[in-house]
Amino acid sequence: MIPCPLGSYCPLAKLNKATGVCEPYLYQLPPMQPNHSCGGANVWADVSSSSEMFCSAGSYCPTTTKTVPCSSGHYCRMGSTSEKRCFRLTSCSSNTATQNMHAYGIMLIAALSTLLLIIYNCSDQVLTTKERRMAKSREAAARNARSTATARQRWKFAKDAAKKGAIGLQAQLSRKFSRRREETTHETVIILDQATSETDVELLEHSQPTTSSSAKLNEKGKESSGFKQIIHEIEDDIHVEANFNVKMEARTKNVPKGKQLHTHSQIFNYAYAQLEKEKAQQHENKALTFSGVVKMATNIEKRKRPLIEISFKDLTLTLKAQNKPILRCVTGKIKPGRITAVMGPSGAGKTTFLSALAGKAFGCFASGSILINGRNESIHSFKKIIGFVPQDDVVHGNLTVEENLWFSAQCRLSADLSKPEKVLVLERVIEFLGLQSVRNSLVGTVEKRGISGGQRKRVNVGLEMVMEPSLLILDEPTSGLDSASSQLLLRALRREALEGVNICMVVHQPSYALFKMFDDLILLGKGGLTVYHGPAKRVEEYFLGLGIDIPERINPPDYFIDILEGIVKPGGSSGVRYKELPVRWMLHNGYPIPHDMQQSAEQYDSSMSINSAIEANGYDHEDKTFAGDLWHDVRNNVELQGEKIKLNFLKSKDLSNRRTPGIFKQYKYFLIRVGKQRLREARIQAIDYLILLLAGACLGTLTKSSDQTFGAAGYTYTVIAVSLLCKIAALRSFSLDKLHYWRESDSGMSSLAYFLSKDTIDQFNTVIKPVVYLSMFYFFTNPRSSFADNYVVLLCLVYCVTGIAYALAIIFEPGAAQLWSVLLPVVLTLIATQPKDSKILKGIANLCYSKWALQAFVVANAERYQGVWLLTRCGSLMKSGYNLHDWNLCISILILMGVIGRATAFFCMVTFQKK
Repeated sequence: MIPCPLGSYCPLAKLNKATGVCEPYLYQLPPMQPNHSCGGANVWADVSSSSEMFCSAGSYCPTTTKTVPCSSGHYCRMGSTSEKRCFRLTSCSSNTATQNMHAYGIMLIAALSTLLLIIYNCSDQVLTTKERRMAKSREAAARNARSTATARQRWKFAKDAAKKGAIGLQAQLSRKFSRRREETTHETVIILDQATSETDVELLEHSQPTTSSSAKLNEKGKESSGFKQIIHEIEDDIHVEANFNVKMEARTKNVPKGKQLHTHSQIFNYAYAQLEKEKAQQHENKALTFSGVVKMATNIEKRKRPLIEISFKDLTLTLKAQNKPILRCVTGKIKPGRITAVMGPSGAGKTTFLSALAGKAFGCFASGSILINGRNESIHSFKKIIGFVPQDDVVHGNLTVEENLWFSAQCRLSADLSKPEKVLVLERVIEFLGLQSVRNSLVGTVEKRGISGGQRKRVNVGLEMVMEPSLLILDEPTSGLDSASSQLLLRALRREALEGVNICMVVHQPSYALFKMFDDLILLGKGGLTVYHGPAKRVEEYFLGLGIDIPERINPPDYFIDILEGIVKPGGSSGVRYKELPVRWMLHNGYPIPHDMQQSAEQYDSSMSINSAIEANGYDHEDKTFAGDLWHDVRNNVELQGEKIKLNFLKSKDLSNRRTPGIFKQYKYFLIRVGKQRLREARIQAIDYLILLLAGACLGTLTKSSDQTFGAAGYTYTVIAVSLLCKIAALRSFSLDKLHYWRESDSGMSSLAYFLSKDTIDQFNTVIKPVVYLSMFYFFTNPRSSFADNYVVLLCLVYCVTGIAYALAIIFEPGAAQLWSVLLPVVLTLIATQPKDSKILKGIANLCYSKWALQAFVVANAERYQGVWLLTRCGSLMKSGYNLHDWNLCISILILMGVIGRATAFFCMVTFQKK
């Protein structure tokens, strides 16, 4: 016999004389020994082998020989030594093994749902109220600025009228006094001709009036001087306009320090006052004198942008994969303060030309030179003051127009600018682009309608305008816009050019009204050859010199494109074919001519000497085997990826002289933006929570907690379900924003701030989702482990799989990432639950996060089994390869895997990003 442990029920056995067995322990007395009698239990094993000695469920055993049924309001699990009181709001009848805690699950769901509704609704209401208050402050400031401008204009008119009236009155008095002085002089002469005695009398009689007239003259002179003084006072008195100017002037002088303007009303008042002043200045600039131009040019209060001039000579790009030239012998320059249009037929290399200027031409052999301000500098050294507008409208659809522009202004404007100055820049861009009516409207996505396509295009351009660039490159900004929208956009760009911005844009067949707004034109032919580069107003004169007449009622840009496309033959008597136009341009400017084009050049000028002609990269006609072609393609792809990786880690010297906000400031701006985006995706978040809730209810109902395996089956399904659902939800954080990240990182924004802000906001889901799942699963299965233990394990599991999902979202395309998110939890859990017969299989299982999560769940539950359960616990844990003391290790490994997943995701995001 053995001593029975706590939680067991092993009374003395009774001999069954018919069978000779000591029941209920199934052992027999020794044969031929009648003096022996049955005793206690002879075997203590796990519950599957000796369940008869375990205290039955619904009863407890204070001693090993006594069993007591559980009373009402208490519950007794199998192997209990005492009864446990049921929680409030739970139903526990007598002889109950577990307590029914469904009410707590319902209460937890209700509380969590209420909390989430309050958070989302109140946050949305807070955002709405804040936007409404800001809109009211903005409208009040705009009205105040307009009324102030109107009052100032009226005062100016009144001042001019008073000045004119005073001058007129002065002239009238002068004329009147002149007549009286002439009359007085004539009378004096007559008196002098008379007799002396009479003269004396007359002199005595007229001496007083003459004196009076002199006094009147002095009085009139003084009066006239008084009018002059009034005129000068009107012109010079700064206190007369106090109601209109004093406040704004004080703000204008002190605002750069950013000390006294804190409220939205003050900032908007300043911004709109400055805008009205700029409008008035523009109106005055239309009739500037030479002195006015000098004054405007020497105005030190106006912030000047650094100028960037890009010159290029014999710029040639050849595709490495096909050895095909896509841009050849392009020479010229784009100048600050001018708008340069790049035009040409399809396949002329227009976008490639812009990419080459912006330093984004990959997979090409490049020759020639690109100089910045006459120096051989990298274009990436000036990326803080260079704006690049892509052809596609890469704009955040779940943000408003103002939020998109304000974020770009905060992250890319100089950190030395105060907030009022940044608001001024924002308001100026919104007004120039005509976006006032939709500034508080969501941009919209494919699923949710927002602003119109033309407005979206203008927002796309405005993202670069708000950072006050010195060089602005635009790829087909007018594509898809009507004529009015295109002209509105060009007028905004024209204002930027007046600030000294160098603007270069690809345009596809503009209208003639739009064409006249360009300063310079680069016309490219097929093969990337230059056909014309110079002032836009002289292009017709140049083609006319070649004998090419433009028919009447034909848009010149359309006609040029049709000629270069080969659709129409050049008009007039030139006889020039469209393929010969690049040669004519080279001859016109004396540029070197490639060898393969010399024959065409000689027929126009046989006496010319072709100096330092450029050797063209022809096609590779050498026959290659399939293996050779395959190796060539693989090598080119590897070289292309190497170029991108090198560029991503290349740190060019910053020559822009602009100090943008640091990583912590940008992290704050990113955090605010991502928070707003998540609040506007509340419906998607609610669907995620609902699916997780249903999964917890289903798995909790179908899989009951088994005492033999310590609930391993239910926990296995939990690991698979939670991993799958949380991974798919986490994919949205980076899969949907790749284009936005590529654009923002390319402009110099911090990649680390972007990544950390996304991860920080996602921690809200990491904290909430375990509660949502356990509110159903835990209260349905009712395991022995505490809710806190299960929550900690599930929290670490969600943190781990979220990091893995980040890496999948960044490395793979959305479809492939979703497939991997579904396969990984199932495959890794199957590997983790297989018997570890070999070291290799054990090593692979140790790399699976599901193995550590499952072990943490089982160990947390097994720790609650004591006494009679010790053998069962040891056997089950040994069979699974788990250690009772490794719970902290499991939690640490899950957190470590989550950190490694995030580090891998960030490294891939920075390394393999598309440029």
